[in-house]
This record gives sequence, structure tokens and C-alpha cells, in this order.
Amino acid sequence: MKSSLISQTFNKTRKENRPALITYTVAGDYNKKKSLEILKSISDYADICELGFPHNTPIADGGQIQTSAYRSIKNGIKINDVFSIASQFKKEKKHKPIILMGYYNMIYQYNKNKFIDKCKKTKIDGLIVVDLPFPENKTFALRCKKKGVNFIQLVSPTTSRDRLKQIIRNSHDMIYYISMLSTTGGKLKVAPKKILERYKKIKSFNKNKNIVIGFGITEKTIKSLNKADGLVVGSVICKEITNSINKRQNAVTNVTNIVKKLRNKIK
Repeated sequence: MKSSLISQTFNKTRKENRPALITYTVAGDYNKKKSLEILKSISDYADICELGFPHNTPIADGGQIQTSAYRSIKNGIKINDVFSIASQFKKEKKHKPIILMGYYNMIYQYNKNKFIDKCKKTKIDGLIVVDLPFPENKTFALRCKKKGVNFIQLVSPTTSRDRLKQIIRNSHDMIYYISMLSTTGGKLKVAPKKILERYKKIKSFNKNKNIVIGFGITEKTIKSLNKADGLVVGSVICKEITNSINKRQNAVTNVTNIVKKLRNKIK
């Protein structure tokens, strides 16, 4: 079986002795056209791109991402628009993995089988469903796997040892470690050293699994966490889109510069 694009990316960054840089943007922010332009531009420096479904009652997203989501909802972005942005992106950047991130109630309303089929058709590489935890996600994750879509499990500092083992055993090509108990974009309340200690414990269950760290990662903190397989940056990017809009500046250029800086810190 051919290894997934996500796996291939981690193999590449491992050879380059650095973590994979994973960016997060909300689909349709600040409009559909610009959202695609931003995605294409930052993918020159990001290894994996996460694209979020705008949602009006997000669970784990902090203020910066919520602002982006509201802008996107105001622009009338629907599920099919998200797929359309991802599809246009993939036509040009077919070797760049793209991960969709959203909430289960949207998938359920859309029809879960139809949703997974649409992911396959759009060449989506992975899926994060924040409010569908293990083991409730087992059937859904299996359906994803059959269609060649990586279902990305979430683990946190409070995940028990037994549960960790089970999640890692059931995981696909990437696991997302939430570094602290907070919403996204919060100030890093835990010392990077402590985060890496916990991270190493999780990694020790299975050295072959790609585990990425998300939450609280900024230009200041990214270098201190570069021992991880991958690092996710989202709020910093969403904040820059907001700033660019407020200052009437070019969001594509400004956001790309930020991603380029982040990438340079971990090369």
C-alpha cells in the first residue's frame, strides 16, 4: 500500500532534521478568493495545511480563530465552499497535504458517508473532528481509512495512560497533541520543557507514530518545541489576517511573511 502524503511529508521533514510546520486557516477568511490565495501562498513554507470549517459555536477555538470564523460565516461560506477551496488548492498543489478541521454536527447534518466520499473526491489527506472523541469515533475513523483519508486523533495532558495506548493503537498517520488545557491562541501557560517531557512520554508508546503539538505556538515559542514531529500554528495566522484587514494591508503578503518567519525558526 502506498504511504499517505502525510506520512511522506513527515519522512521528508525527519530527514531534514526539523519538525513539520502545519498551518491553520479558516476557509473563506477573509473572503473565498482571498482564502484560497492565502492558502496557496503560505503552502510554499508550510509542510501541511489545515483548513477549518467556519463554525458559530466552536469548542476549542480561541478569540482569534472565532473572529476568522465569524467573518467567514458572514461571507456565506458553506460546507461545499470549503470543499471547493480545498479542491482548487489541490489542483495546483497536489503534493501538499491538506487536512480539514471541523465539528461533527456539521458532518452529521451533511451526511457522514457523503462527507467522507466528498473528502476522497476532493483529495483531502486528513480530517480532524474536534468533538468526536475516541472510542465514539472508531466507526467513522474506519470509514475514513477505507477511503484513504487519515482520521486524526486528539490527545491532551489529561489523557490517561490506558486511553493513550488505545488511541495510539487506533490512530492513522498523525496524532494531534493539545499542549495545554485552554482554547487555541492562549498564552503558553506551560513551560516548553514540560510540554516536551509529556510529549516524549506519549511518543514512547510508539516511536513510529507522527505526533504534532498544537495550542500556544507563536514566533516566540516555536523554536523551543522543535523536537516534536510537527508544530501547528493557527491563531497567529488568523490574528494577522484581522490586522491586515483593519489596516487595509495586503493579507496574503503579511500572512505569508509570518509563516516564512516561523519556518525559518525551525529549519
